[in-house]
Amino acid sequence: MNLEFQLMRAGRALEAALGRHRRRVTAAVIVLLTGSAVTAFGVAPLVPDAAELPQRLVQQDLPGDAALQEQLLALDEHSLALYRSDLSRAGDTVDSLLKRLGVDDPEAARFLRTDPAGREVLAGRPGKMVQVLAEGGRMISLTLRSPSPLDERASTHFHRLEIKRLAGGGFTARTAEVPYAVQTRLSSGTIVSSLYAAADDAKLPDAVTNQLAELFGADIDFRRELRRGDTFSVLYEGLMADGEPVAWAQGAGRVLAARFENGGEVHEAIWFQEPGKRGAYFDPKGRSKNRMFLGSPLAFSRVTSGFAMRMHPISGRWSQHKGVDYGAPTGTPVRSVGEGVVSFAGRQNGYGNIVMIRHAGGHETRYAHLSRISVRQGSRVEQGQLIGAVGATGWATGPHLHFEFLVGGAQVDPVRMARASAPVTLSEAARASFAQSARSASLQLSAAAGSANQGERFE
Repeated sequence: MNLEFQLMRAGRALEAALGRHRRRVTAAVIVLLTGSAVTAFGVAPLVPDAAELPQRLVQQDLPGDAALQEQLLALDEHSLALYRSDLSRAGDTVDSLLKRLGVDDPEAARFLRTDPAGREVLAGRPGKMVQVLAEGGRMISLTLRSPSPLDERASTHFHRLEIKRLAGGGFTARTAEVPYAVQTRLSSGTIVSSLYAAADDAKLPDAVTNQLAELFGADIDFRRELRRGDTFSVLYEGLMADGEPVAWAQGAGRVLAARFENGGEVHEAIWFQEPGKRGAYFDPKGRSKNRMFLGSPLAFSRVTSGFAMRMHPISGRWSQHKGVDYGAPTGTPVRSVGEGVVSFAGRQNGYGNIVMIRHAGGHETRYAHLSRISVRQGSRVEQGQLIGAVGATGWATGPHLHFEFLVGGAQVDPVRMARASAPVTLSEAARASFAQSARSASLQLSAAAGSANQGERFE
């Protein structure tokens, strides 16, 4: 109260002084304002320091204090069961993975080390999706999601392992191959240095980038014609495993529509499938961007030996090379260049592991020196379907794929045949339906392309 009274007296004294010396105060203000053009000054508030103000501690008993204390003690003793998720890493041990997941459970660690199902968590490649439910560091359950080990299901299913603690002690495990759920995604990017760098910036899965390069490979030479400032937009299938985006290489399905602007020229591709026919890509006017045969059985590779005369690396003789050799690391996926029926899948002399596929019109393709075969004799394959992996079996000096194309039983140049193969065409009955799909896709791609030019991105 004393402080408040003093402040009131000071205010009244200041008001009286201003009244007695009004002209002098006005002149002083004008001088100060004029001097402010060259001088900076500060004003301190006329209030006391908060630390110097008087303080008072108020204490009051709450009703039902004993009951409240009982509740606080119960909450203190209660632990919550929480979910935590992470990806397995290269060099992980059972202990390091469980520690990241907040699990301190020797019994669970022992199960993951010794049980065949438990050892699956860290077996194979890293990047598996691991989720645990733990309470107070004790593991209640663990769910592992990873790529399907079955080649024929690798693009459509994922592998799920579920480990659960039993009420009487110990753990139980079960596995299943589960279909992916598909979520449509739209993304865009701008070229600064390379297609793959721009795709990484746009967070596109490698599988989508590979499809883009293949879709527009006939229109754009990505090594020589790509320019800084070129843009792309793509609508594609994002794969989901139990509601979570897939973290591994098969994280995306088919590209549904794509646009690439290169040097001011716009190229577009739209996926469309007629009832009863295989799907293909077309430009907005309905002209096919697909041919009966792919240009290469590998998504990306280098030709180490073409269809020409050469010195045989093993026999040392000058002879005609009746196929094309593609250099690639062991395990690189090999795909069928066209739809057909597997006429042979097994081992054969100098070819090593080989797959032969019979196509329409008396055409046949052969894929040799494989490290792994993923199809069976008599099975039907689609264009682009995985049939095996690059290896060095048979008469091979190193890992590569030997690829042959036969017409009427005689080997011909595979590259020439791919370029000359007939394109897929739209029937007149399907053109109206395609036009509607093309308009919808073009609108979405235009929106994404506009965001790429403005530095934004859809995801």
